[in-house]
Amino acid sequence: MEAEGYRGYCLTSVAAAYDVVLITGEEPSWEVPYIRDCVVVPDPTDQAALSAAARVLAERHRLAGVFTWTEWYLVPVGRLARRLGLPTVGPEVMQACRNKATARTLFARHGVPSATSVSVRDVHEATDAAERIGYPVVLKPAAHAASIGVIRADSPEQLGVAYEFASRAAGLGVENRSVLVEEYLDGPEVSVECVTYRGETTVVALTRKTVSDPPYFEELAHSVDAADPLLATVAPAARAAIRALGITDGVSHVEMRLVDGRPRLIEVNGRIAGDMIGHLVRLATGVDLPRAAADIACDRTPDLTPTRASAAAIRLIYPDTSGTLDRLDYEGERPAWLERIHFQHHVGDDLVLPADGGDMFTARIGYLITTAPTADVAQTRAEQALSRLDAHITPRTAGVPIVEDRVA
Repeated sequence: MEAEGYRGYCLTSVAAAYDVVLITGEEPSWEVPYIRDCVVVPDPTDQAALSAAARVLAERHRLAGVFTWTEWYLVPVGRLARRLGLPTVGPEVMQACRNKATARTLFARHGVPSATSVSVRDVHEATDAAERIGYPVVLKPAAHAASIGVIRADSPEQLGVAYEFASRAAGLGVENRSVLVEEYLDGPEVSVECVTYRGETTVVALTRKTVSDPPYFEELAHSVDAADPLLATVAPAARAAIRALGITDGVSHVEMRLVDGRPRLIEVNGRIAGDMIGHLVRLATGVDLPRAAADIACDRTPDLTPTRASAAAIRLIYPDTSGTLDRLDYEGERPAWLERIHFQHHVGDDLVLPADGGDMFTARIGYLITTAPTADVAQTRAEQALSRLDAHITPRTAGVPIVEDRVA
Protein backbone atom coordinates (compact mmCIF):
# COMPACT_ATOMS: atom_id res chain seq x y z
CA MET A 1 0.00 0.00 0.00
CA GLU A 2 1.67 3.20 -1.09
CA ALA A 3 2.10 5.81 1.61
CA GLU A 4 0.99 8.77 -0.50
CA GLY A 5 -2.62 7.65 -0.71
CA TYR A 6 -2.94 7.24 3.06
CA ARG A 7 -0.36 9.57 4.64
CA GLY A 8 0.22 12.18 1.96
CA TYR A 9 -2.20 14.56 3.66
CA CYS A 10 -0.10 14.36 6.85
CA LEU A 11 3.14 15.37 5.14
CA THR A 12 1.41 18.11 3.14
CA SER A 13 -0.02 19.60 6.32
CA VAL A 14 3.24 19.52 8.28
CA ALA A 15 5.28 20.89 5.37
CA ALA A 16 2.95 23.89 5.14
CA ALA A 17 4.12 24.97 8.59
CA TYR A 18 7.62 23.49 9.01
CA ASP A 19 10.75 22.70 7.05
CA VAL A 20 10.73 18.91 6.99
CA VAL A 21 13.74 16.61 6.90
CA LEU A 22 12.92 12.95 6.46
CA ILE A 23 14.32 9.61 7.57
CA THR A 24 12.70 6.97 5.39
CA GLY A 25 13.05 3.35 4.39
CA GLU A 26 13.27 4.00 0.64
CA GLU A 27 14.22 6.73 -1.78
CA PRO A 28 11.60 9.51 -1.63
CA SER A 29 9.38 10.06 -4.66
CA TRP A 30 6.09 11.87 -4.07
CA GLU A 31 7.56 13.30 -0.85
CA VAL A 32 10.23 15.35 -2.66
CA PRO A 33 8.24 18.62 -3.03
CA TYR A 34 7.50 18.62 0.72
CA ILE A 35 10.95 17.95 2.21
CA ARG A 36 14.23 19.85 2.46
CA ASP A 37 16.49 16.88 3.09
CA CYS A 38 16.40 13.12 3.50
CA VAL A 39 18.42 10.15 4.72
CA VAL A 40 17.42 6.65 3.61
CA VAL A 41 17.62 3.89 6.22
CA PRO A 42 16.75 0.40 4.93
CA ASP A 43 15.17 -0.54 8.27
CA PRO A 44 13.90 2.43 10.33
CA THR A 45 13.32 0.07 13.29
CA ASP A 46 17.10 -0.42 13.50
CA GLN A 47 17.89 1.94 16.38
CA ALA A 48 21.58 2.34 15.55
CA ALA A 49 20.89 3.12 11.90
CA LEU A 50 18.10 5.52 12.85
CA SER A 51 20.39 7.37 15.26
CA ALA A 52 23.17 7.57 12.66
CA ALA A 53 20.75 9.05 10.13
CA ALA A 54 19.56 11.59 12.67
CA ARG A 55 23.14 12.64 13.42
CA VAL A 56 23.69 13.30 9.72
CA LEU A 57 20.60 15.49 9.58
CA ALA A 58 21.51 17.25 12.84
CA GLU A 59 24.84 18.27 11.30
CA ARG A 60 23.00 19.87 8.38
CA HIS A 61 20.01 21.40 10.16
CA ARG A 62 18.86 22.65 13.55
CA LEU A 63 16.32 20.03 14.55
CA ALA A 64 13.32 21.26 16.53
CA GLY A 65 11.36 18.04 16.91
CA VAL A 66 10.82 14.52 15.63
CA PHE A 67 7.71 12.37 15.32
CA THR A 68 6.17 9.55 13.29
CA TRP A 69 2.71 8.50 12.21
CA THR A 70 3.82 4.90 11.53
CA GLU A 71 2.85 2.35 14.19
CA TRP A 72 5.99 0.21 13.94
CA TYR A 73 8.34 3.20 14.39
CA LEU A 74 6.79 4.64 17.56
CA VAL A 75 9.29 3.16 20.02
CA PRO A 76 12.46 3.77 17.93
CA VAL A 77 11.41 7.37 17.24
CA GLY A 78 10.70 7.95 20.93
CA ARG A 79 14.18 6.69 21.80
CA LEU A 80 15.65 8.83 19.03
CA ALA A 81 13.98 12.00 20.29
CA ARG A 82 15.27 11.33 23.81
CA ARG A 83 18.83 10.85 22.55
CA LEU A 84 18.62 14.07 20.58
CA GLY A 85 17.30 15.95 23.60
CA LEU A 86 14.06 16.79 21.77
CA PRO A 87 10.54 16.81 23.25
CA THR A 88 9.03 13.34 23.46
CA VAL A 89 6.82 11.09 25.47
CA GLY A 90 8.96 8.34 26.97
CA PRO A 91 9.68 5.37 24.69
CA GLU A 92 8.52 3.10 27.52
CA VAL A 93 5.09 4.72 27.16
CA MET A 94 5.06 3.91 23.46
CA GLN A 95 6.11 0.35 24.34
CA ALA A 96 3.03 0.09 26.55
CA CYS A 97 0.86 1.24 23.65
CA ARG A 98 2.51 -1.23 21.30
CA ASN A 99 2.14 -4.18 23.69
CA LYS A 100 -1.56 -4.86 24.16
CA ALA A 101 -0.91 -7.13 27.15
CA THR A 102 0.93 -4.33 28.97
CA ALA A 103 -1.84 -1.90 28.09
CA ARG A 104 -4.50 -4.25 29.50
CA THR A 105 -2.54 -4.50 32.76
CA LEU A 106 -2.32 -0.72 33.06
CA PHE A 107 -6.01 -0.31 32.25
CA ALA A 108 -6.90 -2.75 35.02
CA ARG A 109 -4.55 -1.05 37.50
CA HIS A 110 -6.14 2.34 36.85
CA GLY A 111 -9.73 1.18 36.69
CA VAL A 112 -10.22 1.76 32.97
CA PRO A 113 -12.95 -0.58 31.62
CA SER A 114 -11.34 -2.97 29.17
CA ALA A 115 -11.56 -6.66 28.19
CA THR A 116 -10.38 -9.75 30.01
CA SER A 117 -7.13 -10.78 28.31
CA VAL A 118 -4.65 -13.66 28.62
CA SER A 119 -1.25 -13.91 26.94
CA VAL A 120 -0.61 -17.43 25.57
CA ARG A 121 2.34 -19.32 24.08
CA ASP A 122 0.66 -22.21 22.30
CA VAL A 123 -2.70 -23.57 21.24
CA HIS A 124 -3.12 -25.54 24.47
CA GLU A 125 -2.77 -22.39 26.58
CA ALA A 126 -5.10 -20.61 24.16
CA THR A 127 -7.71 -23.34 24.62
CA ASP A 128 -7.46 -23.14 28.41
CA ALA A 129 -7.72 -19.34 28.31
CA ALA A 130 -10.78 -19.46 26.06
CA GLU A 131 -12.51 -21.92 28.40
CA ARG A 132 -11.89 -19.62 31.37
CA ILE A 133 -12.99 -16.46 29.55
CA GLY A 134 -15.96 -18.03 27.78
CA TYR A 135 -16.81 -18.10 24.08
CA PRO A 136 -16.81 -16.20 21.83
CA VAL A 137 -13.23 -15.02 22.24
CA VAL A 138 -10.93 -12.84 20.16
CA LEU A 139 -7.36 -13.88 19.33
CA LYS A 140 -4.83 -11.28 18.24
CA PRO A 141 -1.10 -10.57 18.10
CA ALA A 142 0.08 -8.66 21.17
CA ALA A 143 1.92 -6.13 18.99
CA HIS A 144 0.52 -5.47 15.54
CA ALA A 145 -1.81 -3.00 13.82
CA ALA A 146 -4.58 -2.58 11.23
CA SER A 147 -6.55 -5.60 12.54
CA ILE A 148 -3.86 -7.89 11.12
CA GLY A 149 -4.10 -11.34 12.70
CA VAL A 150 -7.27 -10.49 14.67
CA ILE A 151 -9.92 -13.21 14.56
CA ARG A 152 -12.94 -14.42 16.55
CA ALA A 153 -13.51 -18.00 17.67
CA ASP A 154 -17.04 -18.98 18.67
CA SER A 155 -16.33 -22.53 19.83
CA PRO A 156 -13.52 -24.95 20.77
CA GLU A 157 -13.75 -26.35 17.24
CA GLN A 158 -12.76 -22.97 15.81
CA LEU A 159 -10.03 -22.25 18.34
CA GLY A 160 -7.19 -24.14 16.66
CA VAL A 161 -7.59 -22.45 13.29
CA ALA A 162 -8.02 -19.07 14.97
CA TYR A 163 -4.84 -19.53 17.00
CA GLU A 164 -2.87 -20.47 13.88
CA PHE A 165 -4.18 -17.35 12.10
CA ALA A 166 -3.24 -15.01 14.98
CA SER A 167 0.12 -16.65 15.70
CA ARG A 168 1.17 -16.49 12.06
CA ALA A 169 0.71 -12.71 12.13
CA ALA A 170 2.34 -12.43 15.57
CA GLY A 171 5.38 -14.24 14.22
CA LEU A 172 6.07 -11.32 11.92
CA GLY A 173 6.51 -8.96 14.87
CA VAL A 174 9.78 -7.49 16.06
CA GLU A 175 8.91 -6.24 19.55
CA ASN A 176 6.60 -9.03 20.70
CA ARG A 177 5.46 -12.30 19.13
CA SER A 178 2.94 -13.51 21.68
CA VAL A 179 -0.79 -14.03 21.11
CA LEU A 180 -3.61 -12.75 23.27
CA VAL A 181 -6.92 -14.49 23.93
CA GLU A 182 -9.50 -11.91 24.93
CA GLU A 183 -13.11 -11.49 25.91
CA TYR A 184 -15.26 -10.53 22.92
CA LEU A 185 -16.76 -7.10 23.42
CA ASP A 186 -20.20 -7.17 21.82
CA GLY A 187 -21.23 -3.71 20.67
CA PRO A 188 -20.58 -0.96 18.13
CA GLU A 189 -16.95 -0.01 17.60
CA VAL A 190 -15.75 3.60 17.73
CA SER A 191 -12.47 5.43 18.06
CA VAL A 192 -11.75 8.69 19.84
CA GLU A 193 -9.21 11.05 18.30
CA CYS A 194 -7.37 12.88 21.07
CA VAL A 195 -4.59 15.43 21.43
CA THR A 196 -2.57 15.63 24.65
CA TYR A 197 -0.19 18.48 25.45
CA ARG A 198 1.66 18.77 28.75
CA GLY A 199 -0.70 16.30 30.37
CA GLU A 200 -3.97 17.91 29.25
CA THR A 201 -6.04 15.86 26.80
CA THR A 202 -8.49 17.38 24.34
CA VAL A 203 -11.01 15.02 22.77
CA VAL A 204 -11.20 16.29 19.19
CA ALA A 205 -13.57 13.89 17.44
CA LEU A 206 -15.35 10.55 17.49
CA THR A 207 -15.06 8.09 14.63
CA ARG A 208 -17.84 5.56 14.09
CA LYS A 209 -16.65 2.34 12.48
CA THR A 210 -18.14 -0.40 10.36
CA VAL A 211 -16.29 -3.72 10.51
CA SER A 212 -16.72 -6.93 8.57
CA ASP A 213 -18.74 -9.90 9.76
CA PRO A 214 -16.99 -12.46 11.97
CA PRO A 215 -14.60 -14.07 12.22
CA TYR A 216 -12.42 -11.25 10.87
CA PHE A 217 -12.38 -7.60 11.88
CA GLU A 218 -11.62 -5.83 8.61
CA GLU A 219 -12.56 -2.17 8.82
CA LEU A 220 -14.98 -1.31 6.02
CA ALA A 221 -16.00 2.27 6.73
CA HIS A 222 -15.54 5.22 9.08
CA SER A 223 -17.45 8.43 9.64
CA VAL A 224 -16.81 11.58 11.66
CA ASP A 225 -19.51 14.08 12.65
CA ALA A 226 -18.48 17.25 14.48
CA ALA A 227 -21.77 17.17 16.39
CA ASP A 228 -21.74 13.48 17.33
CA PRO A 229 -23.70 13.13 20.60
CA LEU A 230 -21.58 10.13 21.65
CA LEU A 231 -18.58 12.37 22.31
CA ALA A 232 -19.73 13.13 25.83
CA THR A 233 -20.15 9.41 26.56
CA VAL A 234 -16.72 8.26 25.37
CA ALA A 235 -14.53 11.25 26.28
CA PRO A 236 -13.99 10.32 29.97
CA ALA A 237 -12.93 6.75 29.09
CA ALA A 238 -10.54 7.99 26.39
CA ARG A 239 -8.88 10.44 28.78
CA ALA A 240 -8.64 7.76 31.48
CA ALA A 241 -6.94 5.34 29.07
CA ILE A 242 -4.41 7.96 28.00
CA ARG A 243 -3.61 8.76 31.64
CA ALA A 244 -3.29 5.07 32.51
CA LEU A 245 -0.66 4.57 29.79
CA GLY A 246 1.26 7.67 30.88
CA ILE A 247 0.83 9.61 27.63
CA THR A 248 1.59 13.25 28.37
CA ASP A 249 2.05 14.57 24.83
CA GLY A 250 0.98 13.66 21.33
CA VAL A 251 -1.95 12.60 19.17
CA SER A 252 -3.74 9.38 20.20
CA HIS A 253 -6.22 7.11 18.46
CA VAL A 254 -8.26 5.41 21.19
CA GLU A 255 -10.30 2.39 20.09
CA MET A 256 -13.22 1.09 22.11
CA ARG A 257 -16.55 -0.71 21.88
CA LEU A 258 -19.81 0.33 23.48
CA VAL A 259 -21.14 -2.63 25.48
CA ASP A 260 -24.65 -1.99 26.79
CA GLY A 261 -24.01 1.66 25.98
CA ARG A 262 -20.84 1.89 28.08
CA PRO A 263 -17.31 2.24 26.67
CA ARG A 264 -14.84 -0.66 27.00
CA LEU A 265 -11.28 -0.10 25.80
CA ILE A 266 -9.76 -2.10 22.95
CA GLU A 267 -6.43 -0.28 22.58
CA VAL A 268 -4.68 3.08 22.37
CA ASN A 269 -2.48 3.89 19.39
CA GLY A 270 0.04 6.62 20.17
CA ARG A 271 -0.23 8.21 16.74
CA ILE A 272 -2.58 9.71 14.19
CA ALA A 273 -5.21 7.17 13.10
CA GLY A 274 -4.84 5.36 9.79
CA ASP A 275 -7.41 4.94 7.02
CA MET A 276 -7.51 8.71 6.40
CA ILE A 277 -9.33 9.32 9.70
CA GLY A 278 -7.21 12.38 10.41
CA HIS A 279 -8.34 13.80 7.09
CA LEU A 280 -11.98 13.07 7.96
CA VAL A 281 -11.47 14.94 11.24
CA ARG A 282 -10.21 18.00 9.38
CA LEU A 283 -13.07 17.87 6.85
CA ALA A 284 -15.62 17.63 9.67
CA THR A 285 -14.13 19.91 12.34
CA GLY A 286 -11.31 21.90 10.75
CA VAL A 287 -8.84 20.59 13.36
CA ASP A 288 -5.53 19.60 11.75
CA LEU A 289 -4.17 16.55 13.61
CA PRO A 290 -0.86 16.22 11.66
CA ARG A 291 -0.11 19.87 12.34
CA ALA A 292 -0.99 19.36 16.01
CA ALA A 293 1.39 16.39 16.20
CA ALA A 294 4.20 18.45 14.67
CA ASP A 295 3.54 21.37 17.01
CA ILE A 296 3.68 19.12 20.06
CA ALA A 297 6.89 17.48 18.80
CA CYS A 298 8.40 20.98 18.79
CA ASP A 299 6.89 21.79 22.23
CA ARG A 300 4.44 24.31 20.80
CA THR A 301 0.83 24.63 21.88
CA PRO A 302 -1.37 23.11 19.16
CA ASP A 303 -4.37 25.00 17.81
CA LEU A 304 -7.36 22.75 18.38
CA THR A 305 -10.08 25.32 17.71
CA PRO A 306 -12.85 23.80 15.56
CA THR A 307 -13.52 25.86 12.44
CA ARG A 308 -16.12 23.58 10.81
CA ALA A 309 -19.27 21.79 11.93
CA SER A 310 -19.79 19.17 9.26
CA ALA A 311 -19.30 15.47 8.59
CA ALA A 312 -17.23 13.16 6.41
CA ALA A 313 -17.10 9.44 5.68
CA ILE A 314 -14.69 6.98 4.10
CA ARG A 315 -15.72 3.73 2.42
CA LEU A 316 -12.91 1.18 2.16
CA ILE A 317 -13.33 -0.93 -0.96
CA TYR A 318 -12.88 -4.71 -0.78
CA PRO A 319 -13.77 -7.51 -3.19
CA ASP A 320 -16.19 -10.21 -2.15
CA THR A 321 -13.68 -12.86 -3.14
CA SER A 322 -9.95 -13.29 -3.64
CA GLY A 323 -8.87 -13.21 -7.26
CA THR A 324 -7.53 -11.04 -10.07
CA LEU A 325 -8.74 -7.50 -10.56
CA ASP A 326 -9.87 -7.42 -14.20
CA ARG A 327 -11.55 -4.04 -14.52
CA LEU A 328 -11.68 -0.95 -12.32
CA ASP A 329 -13.35 2.35 -13.11
CA TYR A 330 -15.68 4.97 -11.65
CA GLU A 331 -18.64 5.51 -13.92
CA GLY A 332 -20.06 8.97 -14.58
CA GLU A 333 -19.28 12.41 -13.24
CA ARG A 334 -18.00 12.85 -9.73
CA PRO A 335 -20.27 15.00 -7.55
CA ALA A 336 -18.79 17.78 -5.43
CA TRP A 337 -19.44 15.80 -2.25
CA LEU A 338 -17.15 12.98 -3.46
CA GLU A 339 -14.03 14.51 -1.94
CA ARG A 340 -11.67 11.92 -3.35
CA ILE A 341 -11.39 8.39 -4.68
CA HIS A 342 -8.16 6.45 -4.44
CA PHE A 343 -7.16 3.06 -5.83
CA GLN A 344 -4.21 1.24 -4.24
CA HIS A 345 -4.60 -1.78 -6.53
CA HIS A 346 -4.92 -1.75 -10.29
CA VAL A 347 -6.08 -3.98 -13.12
CA GLY A 348 -4.03 -7.16 -13.19
CA ASP A 349 -3.30 -7.20 -9.46
CA ASP A 350 -4.09 -10.25 -7.36
CA LEU A 351 -6.31 -9.56 -4.35
CA VAL A 352 -6.07 -11.88 -1.34
CA LEU A 353 -8.63 -11.68 1.48
CA PRO A 354 -7.81 -12.61 5.10
CA ALA A 355 -9.69 -15.90 4.76
CA ASP A 356 -7.17 -16.88 2.08
CA GLY A 357 -4.09 -15.73 4.00
CA GLY A 358 -4.15 -12.04 3.06
CA ASP A 359 -4.72 -8.79 4.94
CA MET A 360 -5.72 -5.19 4.30
CA PHE A 361 -2.60 -4.62 2.21
CA THR A 362 -3.33 -7.49 -0.16
CA ALA A 363 -7.12 -7.26 -0.20
CA ARG A 364 -8.19 -3.65 -0.24
CA ILE A 365 -8.84 -2.08 -3.64
CA GLY A 366 -8.86 1.48 -2.34
CA TYR A 367 -11.28 3.97 -0.79
CA LEU A 368 -13.60 6.89 -1.44
CA ILE A 369 -14.36 9.87 0.81
CA THR A 370 -17.58 11.86 0.95
CA THR A 371 -18.69 14.99 2.79
CA ALA A 372 -22.12 16.10 4.03
CA PRO A 373 -23.82 18.09 6.78
CA THR A 374 -24.26 14.90 8.86
CA ALA A 375 -22.57 11.52 9.11
CA ASP A 376 -25.71 9.67 8.02
CA VAL A 377 -25.85 11.64 4.78
CA ALA A 378 -22.09 11.25 4.22
CA GLN A 379 -22.42 7.47 4.62
CA THR A 380 -25.39 7.34 2.26
CA ARG A 381 -23.41 9.29 -0.31
CA ALA A 382 -20.49 6.90 0.12
CA GLU A 383 -22.74 3.95 -0.70
CA GLN A 384 -24.10 5.84 -3.71
CA ALA A 385 -20.58 6.46 -4.96
CA LEU A 386 -19.63 2.83 -4.32
CA SER A 387 -22.55 1.69 -6.50
CA ARG A 388 -21.00 3.56 -9.43
CA LEU A 389 -17.70 1.75 -9.10
CA ASP A 390 -17.18 -0.81 -11.86
CA ALA A 391 -14.87 -3.47 -10.43
CA HIS A 392 -14.61 -6.96 -11.91
CA ILE A 393 -12.87 -9.74 -9.99
CA THR A 394 -12.02 -13.14 -11.44
CA PRO A 395 -11.95 -15.65 -8.57
CA ARG A 396 -9.67 -18.64 -8.71
CA THR A 397 -12.24 -21.31 -7.89
CA ALA A 398 -11.41 -24.94 -8.63
CA GLY A 399 -9.18 -23.76 -11.45
CA VAL A 400 -12.10 -22.22 -13.38
CA PRO A 401 -12.22 -18.40 -13.57
CA ILE A 402 -15.66 -16.97 -12.77
CA VAL A 403 -16.19 -13.24 -13.35
CA GLU A 404 -17.74 -11.39 -10.41
CA ASP A 405 -18.85 -7.76 -10.59
CA ARG A 406 -19.36 -7.08 -6.90
CA VAL A 407 -17.31 -5.15 -4.39
CA ALA A 408 -17.90 -4.70 -0.68
